[in-house]
Amino acid sequence: MKPLLRNKYREHDPVWHAQAAIVIAIVLQLLLPDRYVFGSRFVLIAAELILMLALSYTTPKEKIFRSITRHLNVFLLIAVSGLVNVYGLVQVARQLLGSHHISNGRALILAAVNIYLTNVIIFGLWYWEMDGGGPGQRMQAARHEQDFLFPQDQDENYKHPQWRPTFVDYLYVSSTNAMAFSPTDTLPLSRRAKLLMLAQATISLIAIALVAARAVNILN
Repeated sequence: MKPLLRNKYREHDPVWHAQAAIVIAIVLQLLLPDRYVFGSRFVLIAAELILMLALSYTTPKEKIFRSITRHLNVFLLIAVSGLVNVYGLVQVARQLLGSHHISNGRALILAAVNIYLTNVIIFGLWYWEMDGGGPGQRMQAARHEQDFLFPQDQDENYKHPQWRPTFVDYLYVSSTNAMAFSPTDTLPLSRRAKLLMLAQATISLIAIALVAARAVNILN
């Protein structure tokens, strides 16, 4: 019975999507200029890689996959990446607002795009890990325990019998929220989901409206 459940889980929620996104986020952080990185970038990147390797080791093991240890591992990974990204945004905004002699507007635009894309990945990971208790418990979670309402859940006529949201779906939710600054086709149900989407929209608004607009003026 257990192998069947494990195969079914892997069929609906592949973990390599999230792992690939984490690698992309780490590469983006490596590309940020030193003045936008807190402390030593290599120490931070090493910490993220260690946490990602630990996650890769524990995730395929079903008992550990649903444990507090794994949830703590994911929380630390997302928290470290998120704090590094927010620090970069603060430094970019401070440079734009506090200096009247900025010559390299192109670098500021690239930094803003970098922070924006990293923000999308980080919050996609948050949503993926949070909804319905995480990927290890989501399939067994009751409807009232879900944090998001996907279009497939709103109209059963368009839902495949075996459909379950995977990381790609949560990455899409994160992308649309970052672009529209509000939910689009997928609605937040829980208060924690609403607060996370509010935080993401705020970071995206600062990165786009303040940083990008100011940098474009510098270029002109």
